[in-house]
This record gives sequence, C-alpha cells and structure tokens, in this order.
Amino acid sequence: MADRYLNFTGTAPGRFLTRRLGLPQPAPLRRWSAEHPTLEGELLHLTAGDSIHTPALAEILARTGLKEVTATDARRPAAVVLDATALSDTPGLAQVHAALHPVVRQVADNGRIVVIGAPVSPSDHHQAAAQQALEGFVRSLGKELGKGRTATLIRIRSASAAESPLRFLLSPRSAYVSGQVIEIGDAEPAPCDWDRPLAGRTALVTGAARGIGEAVAEVLARDGAHVVVLDVPSAQGELVRVADRLGGTALPLDITKDDAGERIAAAVSAGGGLDVLIHNAGITRDRKLANMAADRWDPVLDVNLTSVLRTTDALLSSGTLKRGGSVVATASIAGIAGNVGQTNYAASKAGIIGLVRALAPRAFAEYGVTVNAVAPGFIETKMTAAVPLLIREAGRRMNSLAQGGLPVDVAETTAWLCGGASGGVNGQVIRVCGQSLLGA
Repeated sequence: MADRYLNFTGTAPGRFLTRRLGLPQPAPLRRWSAEHPTLEGELLHLTAGDSIHTPALAEILARTGLKEVTATDARRPAAVVLDATALSDTPGLAQVHAALHPVVRQVADNGRIVVIGAPVSPSDHHQAAAQQALEGFVRSLGKELGKGRTATLIRIRSASAAESPLRFLLSPRSAYVSGQVIEIGDAEPAPCDWDRPLAGRTALVTGAARGIGEAVAEVLARDGAHVVVLDVPSAQGELVRVADRLGGTALPLDITKDDAGERIAAAVSAGGGLDVLIHNAGITRDRKLANMAADRWDPVLDVNLTSVLRTTDALLSSGTLKRGGSVVATASIAGIAGNVGQTNYAASKAGIIGLVRALAPRAFAEYGVTVNAVAPGFIETKMTAAVPLLIREAGRRMNSLAQGGLPVDVAETTAWLCGGASGGVNGQVIRVCGQSLLGA
C-alpha cells in the first residue's frame, strides 16, 4: 500500500502545511538500484585523537567509490566518517563535538554519518565511559538529522574487518538502518567480489514464497547466490514461481516437522551443502494474553523459534552448513520492546535474540559459522497493509525516518551479513527499523 502521507509531504502544499503544523516531514529514501548503486557525493573522513587505524581506514574508504575531501573543501558530503577509536577519556569527547558540530548541517539529504569507536574496555572505566558515551551520542544524532540521513556507530578491533560494514553503511543498501551500534570482531575477511559477494554460495531462505522472504531471496540471487526457497506445501505454487524467476530451487516443506533439518540436508546435498541459512518463516496469532488460547500460543512459538533452534542444530551438527557460512535469523523490535496483543510473538522473537547471542561464539569456534539476526520494525507488506489505518500510520511515523521500511531493506541487511567479508560481524542483532522509537 502506498504511503500517501509521504507522497503528500513531497509536494509544495504538503511541505508548507506540515511545516506549519509541526508534523513529520519524511524524505523519500534512496535505495540501491543498478543505475545508482552507490551514494552520490563526497566523503569527509575525520579523526578524534591520534588513531592507529587512520591509514588503513583511509585505504578502505578510498575503495567505496566516494571522493574523499577535507573539512575545508566539503560542501554537501554524502557521508561523514569519524574515527573515534582513540577516545580514552571523557575530555576527549570534546573532539567529537568539535569534529561534527561544524559539518552536521552540511550533510546531503539521504547522507550517512558513521562513527567508528573501539570496544568498551572492562578494565579501564575512563575509556569505557568515553566509548559508551558515543552510543548515546549517535542514537541522539540519528533522531536529529532528518531528510533521510542516518547515523550509526561501529566498534572495531582491527581496521581490516571494517571494510564490509563500512561499504554497507556508506551505500544506499542501508537506507533504513539508523541509530545502530554494531560490534565488529577481528576475523579476517574472506576475499570478496564486491559486485557479487555471494557468487558460488548456496543459500536457503525459509518463508520465501512472498513478502520479506521473497525479497531476501531476490537480493541473495542478485548478489550471486543460488537460492533454495522454502515454504509450506500449501504455498507451493507461489514458491515455484519465485524459484523459477530467480533461477533457484523450490523446497515445499513444513519447517516445524521434526525431520525438517534432515530433509533440508538431503535436498541440498547434491550441491555440496549450504553456505547461508536464512530463518525468515514466521506467523502471528495476536490476542491479549487473557484471551489467548493455547492454539494461538503454540504455533507461533513452534514456527518462529522452536523450528529455528531445531533446524539450525541439525544443519550445523551434520556439517550441511559449511565452514565460512552464515546463519541469519529474523527477530523483531517486538522482541525488544514488546507489543500489546503479542506476548506469543514477542516471546518468540526475543528468543531469537537469545539464540543468536548464545550460539554465535560457539558456532564460530566449532563450525566456522557466523550467527546474526535482523530485527525489522514497521515494514510495508500485505500484512501491515491490513492493520487499521491509525495504527498503521503510527507504525510508519514512530521512527527517526518517519516512514515504513520496505522488504528490500531487510533483504539488503540480511545479504550483507551473509557475505564472506562480513566474518567479523557475529552475534549481532541489527534493527532494520528506521531507528524506531520503540525500544530505542
């Protein structure tokens, strides 16, 4: 369903009226397209303190396709990257202010501000205070920017692992990701064809017959993967159409069956196993708890959480999911903030977050596999189009970008997490919500 309010605010009368009434003024987001695959404009690289990462980061940023300029020459930069990894005490925060205060108004519409911090030290409370302060700073900045601009904080241990997240965040692919804090490990990135980062990989996407799952399969295929699309047998017709369109393989299967993992393993064995496992299948059965019978509770937990645990365990232990592979599960901001009438759904999605945090270090150590999650906010789908008007409008506007996201926004973030060069991103829950005010 079209966002008529967004379209209206793009007109001269709409801009005038919403400005006078103090209403949200969302800006149309520029997303990836084959014609415009990168941000268009200049890159301003700033440093707070004497960072050891400056030369390596400069080399990485030079490969993004954006022309680096100095603060003196910058007019309307498409991106600003501030290296604050050297920040070790709270007086140093003045350098963050001094660096960004003069340029923040100049950032182009749909521009990006990325602050690079260091891991918070458990043994140095002065460093911990300064680095943790960056989180509150970036989250607040994201809410101030407007005009489709975003702000993100990444924490790095080594510059070499930063290329994949920087390429993602400094591109149109991250249009609906803002106010996030992403921890980057020190795993060495795999060699990568940045135009087709999933070439030669096989990816399984559950719940892929429509909606977000279909969009995920499309983006994975665009990035070079052979996609195996899975959905319930009753959706076989739609599933086959998706598979045929993407040159993939359809796998009609009830993911809640006890032997689902074994059947998936058998289906992909001829191709040598799986490199990517995307858990997208999910259902809702909304009611307030006082009115929620067991037949509304059990299926939601079974589809959204138990099946994810069962099939992931089976595919890891059998070796079907290969070393260097990735698991990406779908959480939700409902699992972070809760939602009226969704105790079942929120429990299942919070469970996904628990799964990711606990499994990620062990899966990487034992199997060489990363485990992450995406947590969508309000995404424009057929399901949200059926939500009552006032609730739908509230969902759209209650984020820093003042609009709903699209399925492709979730898909782009998912695809980024699956690339071999993203091996340093592990145990993370990335909210794709336009910096929703819920749970922020």
